[in-house]
Amino acid sequence: MPWSRTATHHLPAAPEAVWRVLSDPTRWPEWEPAIASVRFEGPATKGAAGAYSPSRGWPRALHDRTAPPLRITERDEGRCLELTQPNPAGAMRVRWSLEPSEDGTRLTQSLEVTGPLAPLVAAGVADDLDRGLTDACVRLARLAGAQPDPGLPRIVIAGGSGSLGRLLAARLFGLGHEVRIITRRRDPRLPFEQVVWDGRTVGDWAEVLHSQDEAGVALVNLAGKLVDVRPSAANIAELRSSRVDSTRALVAASQRLERPLVSWLQASTTAIWSDAHEQRVTETTPVLEPGLPQMTGVARPWEEATQGANCEHLVLLRTSIVLDRGAPALQILARLTRAGLGGRVGSGYQWFSWVHHEDWLRMAVAALGLDPRVHIPDGPLIAAAPGPVRNADLMAALRRHLHRPAAPSTPAALLHLGAIGLRSDPALALTGRHCTSAVLREAGFEFAYPDIDAALTQIYG
Repeated sequence: MPWSRTATHHLPAAPEAVWRVLSDPTRWPEWEPAIASVRFEGPATKGAAGAYSPSRGWPRALHDRTAPPLRITERDEGRCLELTQPNPAGAMRVRWSLEPSEDGTRLTQSLEVTGPLAPLVAAGVADDLDRGLTDACVRLARLAGAQPDPGLPRIVIAGGSGSLGRLLAARLFGLGHEVRIITRRRDPRLPFEQVVWDGRTVGDWAEVLHSQDEAGVALVNLAGKLVDVRPSAANIAELRSSRVDSTRALVAASQRLERPLVSWLQASTTAIWSDAHEQRVTETTPVLEPGLPQMTGVARPWEEATQGANCEHLVLLRTSIVLDRGAPALQILARLTRAGLGGRVGSGYQWFSWVHHEDWLRMAVAALGLDPRVHIPDGPLIAAAPGPVRNADLMAALRRHLHRPAAPSTPAALLHLGAIGLRSDPALALTGRHCTSAVLREAGFEFAYPDIDAALTQIYG
């Protein structure tokens, strides 16, 4: 079965400047880390033959020994370039197309792998090209001369090396902002300036929050350990401290600033309501005590830790499950579905609130005060699509989009048993919340993906 992926990104650079870099395939490794080298025997014209090497070990060793020549199979000056790498009874095609857009360029990358070796080629090369495109587009735009707009606030993202942080950093860069990342460990793949901290104390990293420019600095706090762990007392304490300690450190750093941060976007979660059963939850729904310790017991102190923040505008972004091909939660569900385990979980009646990554990005931009069309007031904001679904409906939709037949259900007792071996929390699947945002509705926010089928169609094609 053919493997294909298509994605589009905005680059804050003129199309002709992007084309100057893109049209020279030998420069591909400069902006795409998944590619180690490219060479051509002559000018990069249609029909020209050459070769490329992947960066990773086993794909590179296999490819360099067995691959026939790489070909330029399409070239439309200033508009599109297609490279084709044949393989036995098939090929991998990489196609880039450019369109002028407001303040820059729309770049679309289309990947297609055909033939009996498609799964191997996808795993070895094509999937890396798809997953890394967000960061690669930032590098490409910089090579094309993109520079931040000094009239816009600098954006600092704490915990910006995760999947959502990378997406948001690239989106804000595309809008013309200077973006810097605060992280516990530098990631050489990130195309942004990174400042290292310990996530607990104020140190030299706090200088990144200072600014003499009139536009000022905005902060996004996404720092925190991933939640999919066994709900032991020690793990819950670590989940809580990774969020609370880092937030308190940011608050303390902000209090030393002569000028307040122009805005603060604080990550939180709809799990603050634990298992809401059939209750219809909006921003004004009270958070009941005590709630589950790994949900309410983590999220409530996380939000409370922002008290005293020196900022002009603060939004608590209570995010539901984000649907993105690279998001951990959806990856787990997709793997189970592909393995024939895509039936309902437990009763299947529990609510599943979700949001497509594109809508989450647009909410985050609006919450930072950077979208003049949508005003988000201070306080909590639910990041969830207007169409929550039952667990049984979610799994049926996944089977539909991943082309899998009906599957047996997973009883709650079996899930509890399996979670022990997987070191996971069964409550993540067995609890639910019907969350929608009254704030977004009143602000006139329009969802690009309001229903589950539209969201999964965009993700899986």
